[in-house]
This record gives sequence, structure tokens and C-alpha cells, in this order.
Amino acid sequence: MKTHFNKVQDVLGNYRSSIYEQDVEKFLSSYSPDIHIYDCWGSWESKGVSQWKESVIGWFNSLREDGVLLKVDFADSVVEENLDIAFVHCAVTFAAHSEETGEKLRQMTNRFTFCLKKENDSWCITHEHSSLPIDMETGKGMFNLR
Repeated sequence: MKTHFNKVQDVLGNYRSSIYEQDVEKFLSSYSPDIHIYDCWGSWESKGVSQWKESVIGWFNSLREDGVLLKVDFADSVVEENLDIAFVHCAVTFAAHSEETGEKLRQMTNRFTFCLKKENDSWCITHEHSSLPIDMETGKGMFNLR
């Protein structure tokens, strides 16, 4: 399923709703086939939508197994765009809620940068980078700074 995104904000809205719905194809519709991702979890990078899809399927399956729905919130978003290229940097909070009770179980906030371009007159993510500050004494990610 390839969705047409007229605005950069449409891409972010799709990101938010597809994670909550745990809809892999809808989620991937925001990405260029040659996406390049630096993610916080598991590996150094993902190259190409096929490799990214494997990670997303694993992520969404783990959420289902845990009975969790993720609500995504973008804060401090800065969008810079011209006719064909855009970039966004923001804080993205992922709040896990029990699918059964709706109770908030946990949350974390990552720093994100999205680079987008227009392909066939529709915005898509071509590069994504998420990060967490690292505690220099322990070498562990600092999840709860926000």
C-alpha cells in the first residue's frame, strides 16, 4: 500500500497512527524503498525498506505479544522544507498502554531526525536517525530525561 502524502505533517501523522494500529504496510508506506535508518535498537543500521520491514514486523509482534498499544507524541518539532527536500527534528515519546485496560505502563522519549524527499509528488522518509543520550559512567542509554 503506497499512500500519497501532500505535506510533511501527513507523514508524521501516518507514523503515529500506523504504530498505534500496528499496521506494518501502512507504516512502511511513509518510507522510500532505499531508506537508510540509524535506530537505537539492535543493529547499527538498516538499509532498504525490506531490511527495515523485518525490524518493524519484529517490533509490532513483540508489542502484540505483550498486549501493548503504543501512543506516539511528537514534541519540539522543527520542520524545514523546500520544494523537494525536508528535514524534521523532534522528540518522539512512545507511551505503552495496556491493550486490555488502557493503563499507561511505561514510556520513553527518543531524539529523532527525519530526512524526507518528494518521490512521485509525495513526501517520503529517506533517512531516519533516532538516539538517546548516553550516561558516560554506565554506558547505558538515558531513557527518562523528558
